[in-house]
Amino acid sequence: MGDAVLSEVRGRVLVITLNRPEARNAVNGDLATGLEAAVDRLEEDEALWVGVLTHNGPVFCAGADLKLVASGRVTEMITARGDFGGYVRRERTKPVIAALAGDALAGGCELAIASDLIVAARGVRIGVPEVKRSLLAMAGGVANLPRLLGEKVAMEMLLTGDPLPAERLHDLGLVNAVVEEGAVFEAALALADRIAANAPLAVRASRAAVVEGRDMGAEDRWRLVLDKMMPLYATEDFREGPRAFVEKRAPEWKAR
Repeated sequence: MGDAVLSEVRGRVLVITLNRPEARNAVNGDLATGLEAAVDRLEEDEALWVGVLTHNGPVFCAGADLKLVASGRVTEMITARGDFGGYVRRERTKPVIAALAGDALAGGCELAIASDLIVAARGVRIGVPEVKRSLLAMAGGVANLPRLLGEKVAMEMLLTGDPLPAERLHDLGLVNAVVEEGAVFEAALALADRIAANAPLAVRASRAAVVEGRDMGAEDRWRLVLDKMMPLYATEDFREGPRAFVEKRAPEWKAR
């Protein structure tokens, strides 16, 4: 059967691949621990600056393995640090792009929206059908979709259980890019490379300011941005940025 999650380095990018195509990449214990380990690798390796979360097979992820749910083994799909899939509540400093060449449903949707950006193929469906099985979208669907989409659209998805196409979700701001079938991975990798071309500490500080500031008032968000900027003044990269501009060359970032 092989590993449930694969990882491969592409320059500064770690490509993380869900690899249970025979089960539509449904989350079981192996996938959860494998995904958590891959994020650990991304976080711990100083040479890696961005992650791309993709998949083998025609479906990004169909959610929880219902065989485990039916047998009462739900805890196998949860890790202490990442919660569902070892991922949806995992604290990270580095951005991850979800690359959806196939449908992301139930927990698959929740893995996707737990990522920082989403690239999807035309016709891909994203949804939370848990109510069709007398379940709740507990891994971020109920908690996060209202914030990401607005209450009315989120309510439609959560109460009907019907998925929405990536094209509509792009219009609503949930999906960053919709591309032709077969071009998703290349588009996600190109986006990752655009991010990795920038000063990595500034990228991480910008991400942290957005994530930590979600539930803050306006004044607190302004102060948070200042707090995130102050440590950058003492870094080599802060000195390198203006120097490279003056010398009319590409900056050489050190992440320090």
